[in-house]
Amino acid sequence: MNNINQLLVQAQAANDLADWSSLIQYLQQLILGENARHPELVKNREHILKLAFSILEMGDFQQRWEVTKVLTNLGNIAIPPLIEILGDEDAEEELRWYAAKILGEFQHPDAIRALVELLKTDENEELKAIATTALGQMGTAAITALSELITEEDTRLLAVRSLCCIRQTETITPLLGVVQDSQAAIRTAAIEALSSFHDQRVPPTLLVALDDVAVTVRRAAVLGLGFRPDLCSELDLVTKLQPRLYDFNLEVCCAAAVALSRMNCDEAAKQLFQVLVLPQTPVKLQLEIIRALSWMEILSSVEYLQKALNYTCSETMWQEIVTVLGQVQQPQLTQLATEILLDMLQSKHPATPIANIKSAIALSLGQLGKMQAIEPLIWLLADANASVRLHAIAALKNLDREVAHQQLQQLANNATLIPDLQKGIAIALAEW
Repeated sequence: MNNINQLLVQAQAANDLADWSSLIQYLQQLILGENARHPELVKNREHILKLAFSILEMGDFQQRWEVTKVLTNLGNIAIPPLIEILGDEDAEEELRWYAAKILGEFQHPDAIRALVELLKTDENEELKAIATTALGQMGTAAITALSELITEEDTRLLAVRSLCCIRQTETITPLLGVVQDSQAAIRTAAIEALSSFHDQRVPPTLLVALDDVAVTVRRAAVLGLGFRPDLCSELDLVTKLQPRLYDFNLEVCCAAAVALSRMNCDEAAKQLFQVLVLPQTPVKLQLEIIRALSWMEILSSVEYLQKALNYTCSETMWQEIVTVLGQVQQPQLTQLATEILLDMLQSKHPATPIANIKSAIALSLGQLGKMQAIEPLIWLLADANASVRLHAIAALKNLDREVAHQQLQQLANNATLIPDLQKGIAIALAEW
């Protein structure tokens, strides 16, 4: 008890000196320490509250941030003065911002009403934004109030955004009520939020939204359906998503490529490949499709990447395909990916004279880890380009450092090797 009284005296002294940093430390020891429930503290709660509000009203941003936890731990007695600050339009904006933030920590009807009232009446957009977040943090307790705000045009968007922060199934019904709202921003927010629920009412709504006039809504619907590969067969999602690969908006097309990759089936891979090799397909979408095919990691998707190497004459596409082949991880596919890359080197593919692509092939072969790549990588040591040689050395070390080193030492004594290869081997051994 003496310790508590001493802290109270020290806190008051710090307050009288406007020493807010020390005052915070004393209050934290009182409220957040092991004596937080001591009767002497309960008796002095109003006094401690007054001291905490001195920091909130006079402290800097960091000090206000630190006193937030003290105020929330004081309990509901902090709510009325916070509401008073929140409703005072003449108060400093940052102070009101903090009042809204702290009120969001209390799941109390008075706090909810105050934040809702701010959304209805205040013109300050930043304050409305923090009130929206605060209501969202309250969870289930705020759903009823927010559902009422949805019915009013002026507060509908903010209410929807608040509901989006509450990951509770009780929000599904009010959100479904605005998926056909006249404002695209509201429809988008609702679709994004609904996409996180595995509820039977949601997928039909997302399917309808695929044809929305607003780009943001279509994209949100595509991404949402992309997270439901479990419904691929039941809802024929490949057929439903495929038209969005041809959407007039490139972002929607790219989202569709990602969504189809998550379906992880041969038909999805086929649809992606057909768009990849079209002459009019934008480079950004081509790159997204190449990555999407690699993420699928099924036999057909890797085979389509192999086909694409011969369908395109683009250095950018070649390099991306070589790169993603090196990232294949499924054991049954790493062999095929290795063979594709080795075939590029051995068949004199049009891409192989390009130094950057040869370097990428070496890097990918090293990542795939197949020992059959050692000899072709050693031959790359004869390349005139220093970067290709360095990538080949790195790949050899990555495959099997000891085995590769032994082979290089054996070859170093072979006088029949071409001079460029002898030189490359010598450089490699020096690098070891």
